[in-house]
Amino acid sequence: MGEKRLYDRDGHKFVLLEGFGGGEMVPTNQVLIHDGDEAILLDPGGHKVHYELINAISSLIPINQLKYLFYSHQDPDIVAAVNAWLMLTDADAYISKLWLRFVPHFGVDELMINRLKGIPDEGQRFKLGHSELIFVPAHFLHSSGNFQVYDPKSKILFSGDLGASIGPDYVEVADFDAHIPYMEGFHRRYMPSGHANRQWAEMVSSLDIEMIVPQHGAIFPNAEMSRRFIQWVAELPGAAESMKATYAIPA
Repeated sequence: MGEKRLYDRDGHKFVLLEGFGGGEMVPTNQVLIHDGDEAILLDPGGHKVHYELINAISSLIPINQLKYLFYSHQDPDIVAAVNAWLMLTDADAYISKLWLRFVPHFGVDELMINRLKGIPDEGQRFKLGHSELIFVPAHFLHSSGNFQVYDPKSKILFSGDLGASIGPDYVEVADFDAHIPYMEGFHRRYMPSGHANRQWAEMVSSLDIEMIVPQHGAIFPNAEMSRRFIQWVAELPGAAESMKATYAIPA
């Protein structure tokens, strides 16, 4: 577990909380964005990391300043502890509108259900303190209702599962080509659509991105590494388009 301040200027902070998880769990990154007296936590994670994460955040800000929770999609390593977060904070939780009827299966108390907020398919601009974030549509990368968060002030894109790497022992990518093997297996299975890959790459190329932070593994720490990653995604074939041999009745 570690804390890395990726941006801290003029009352605006973008903090990476990395390395949570252990045992058989896939390690996860969480992000805290804090502006003025408001904060949002991105992809808070499951029950096994919840209390460690609460303690880490409490060392950074008063916990009553945590006003919002963002869930990129519905996977358990992101959403499983949603009820605990809603009960221990006053935060509202934002997720794709597609998942509003599914998230309650994780045990959301009926008294908390009105604090689940649906993000429209086209995304939205979101006020945080004195700044503005953008919930960027990233559907089918990999979830059918999926969003990322772009922070214009820090110029950092939180990319969720897109950009995930499994196994590297470093926090920042220094050699993109050497990093590809840590990403390739995950993306070739979990990202189903080459068309979605290309659409995403074209869309985010219009943003001024200095850094990309995925939910798993190492971050892309500068504009050049971010550009290399976006180009790699643009050329990535979709998993569903590459699995023809798998669609056969087992012998």
